[in-house]
Amino acid sequence: MSPKHTYGMIPASVDLGKLSGTLIAIEGPDSSGRSTQIALLTQWLEEQGHAVAQVGLRRSSLVGPELDKAKRGNILSPRTLGLFYATDFFDQMENRIVPALRAGFVVLADRYIYTLMARAIVRGAEPEWVASVYSMAIVPDAVFYMTISLSTLVQRTFQAHSELDYWESGMDCGLSRDWFQSFVRYQRRIRSEFFKMQKKYDFELVNANRSVAAVDRDLQGRIQLVLNQAEKLGARRVSRGRVSQ
Repeated sequence: MSPKHTYGMIPASVDLGKLSGTLIAIEGPDSSGRSTQIALLTQWLEEQGHAVAQVGLRRSSLVGPELDKAKRGNILSPRTLGLFYATDFFDQMENRIVPALRAGFVVLADRYIYTLMARAIVRGAEPEWVASVYSMAIVPDAVFYMTISLSTLVQRTFQAHSELDYWESGMDCGLSRDWFQSFVRYQRRIRSEFFKMQKKYDFELVNANRSVAAVDRDLQGRIQLVLNQAEKLGARRVSRGRVSQ
């Protein structure tokens, strides 16, 4: 594990060398179990003595409520929707993620920039432009992508919701007039984009078709390794600091 860095430009107000916390992103489609796993991981981490902060989509106090309102009209253009989400993300990065990492917290992200990038690309944005928009994002210490079969995803979606969501079904993309067919095609395209990004952004795949308990044990084991590496890195920094004195 290397010290904190970004995917490109470094925000002028951020000293990456002072971010001692651990940033972990949990990615995956709706109904893949992300939020459930983050709740379980938060409890587990806090029981171990870690301070935990959670972030996620549309949680910015600056634009989160406005984004929710704008989505209700189902009239946002792909570019406007993408920039709305980018604003939401960077406001959280400046005001929640960076302060938490500076204080040594474990930050759990219920989705990160990768979902936003995949959504924008599926809606026709150029991958290079999308990557440039998020170039100042802090690179997580680990990214876990919850993989789930389409049949299981469909089953869980209908168990959890009485009707499909307009945006999560990709109805604005013109894939089909039938909501169910649009949902399936949209989710396939999103999943395809994630698999394209997997190698570039170093995702770890987690089989989300399993039981909640099985996925929880899997994630705990992987995250413990990340925390152990972070602890060793911190110890080396302290040791080098003492030597330089």
